[in-house]
Amino acid sequence: MKSTGSVGRKRAKVLAATVCLTGLLALFVMLDLAQAFINLSFQDALFALFGYGNETHIIIVQKINGPRVIMGCAVGAGLGISGAVMQAIFRNPMASPYILGLSSGAAFGAALAMSFPISVIPLFVTVPVFAFIFCMVTMFLVYSISRVGGRVPTETLILCGIAVGSLFSALVSLLTYLAGDRMMGIVFWTMGDLSQNGWQNSMIVVPLILAGSLIMVARGRELNAMMLGDAHAKDLGVDVKKVRLEMLISSSLVTAAAVAFVGVIGFVGLVVPHILRIILGPDNRAILPLSMLGGAAFVILCDYLSRALFADLGILPIGILTSLIGAPYFIYLLRRRRHEVGWN
Repeated sequence: MKSTGSVGRKRAKVLAATVCLTGLLALFVMLDLAQAFINLSFQDALFALFGYGNETHIIIVQKINGPRVIMGCAVGAGLGISGAVMQAIFRNPMASPYILGLSSGAAFGAALAMSFPISVIPLFVTVPVFAFIFCMVTMFLVYSISRVGGRVPTETLILCGIAVGSLFSALVSLLTYLAGDRMMGIVFWTMGDLSQNGWQNSMIVVPLILAGSLIMVARGRELNAMMLGDAHAKDLGVDVKKVRLEMLISSSLVTAAAVAFVGVIGFVGLVVPHILRIILGPDNRAILPLSMLGGAAFVILCDYLSRALFADLGILPIGILTSLIGAPYFIYLLRRRRHEVGWN
């Protein structure tokens, strides 16, 4: 009876968290859709979303704000679930989607495209393509370097990720120094920005993030076993090597898709899963989908705040705000909760 009651309470907490995060996401989406150079009410934004009301409102909501909000939801969801998976794989609440140096690899790809433009291909094509390619190349490079006698220890993965990430960061700094009048574009890309995205970009990013996320969600049970250690996971019938590689590829694919068009947005995949694990415990079957909701809500909230509170500064890169909010809050969490539920 006690066990049944405990399961019931756990399900109730997961359901409450789902309802709460869904409601917050819907609220933040409407706030962001209504944020414009003219005053739009919730009602105006809602009507315009479905094609009713003032023509100007419809243009603002559907053609200007709509693509940005969809991209923000996809990027936030992707970074949220990627962070949760990395934390499970490495059994470390400090892990993030960028722990293997993926952000540095993507930044190097973008900086390379800006520094050496291809005359017949516009930058808005080459920058995301190069960022995506180098992000994936970074993951495979780190994984191949980490192989020791047919094994890939997680500790070696982390160390190789730090080393490769540092190398790419140094190369980005070198390209930035040599970029001349293109330096501003490189610096701005590394700060993260949602504003330069239309529906065509969303139609590329959303399917990639959705496909990778579905693969990761389907492995929730195996990730629970792997959090107990590789030996315990093998005893439970989990092919640890196969699942780890599958999760690394899926997570890297989602992270690459997320950063390719918007740049590096930090702390989403670090803070959101961490908070959810403190509240709900370590069960990845619940944490992974909820990290998608929480990540999307966090990114859209930051995008709204960057436009509503800092309008005088123009377009404030969203990566600045996520770091300004995420870093202090994460430090607070670490101070208040030294021994989180589900981590040894």
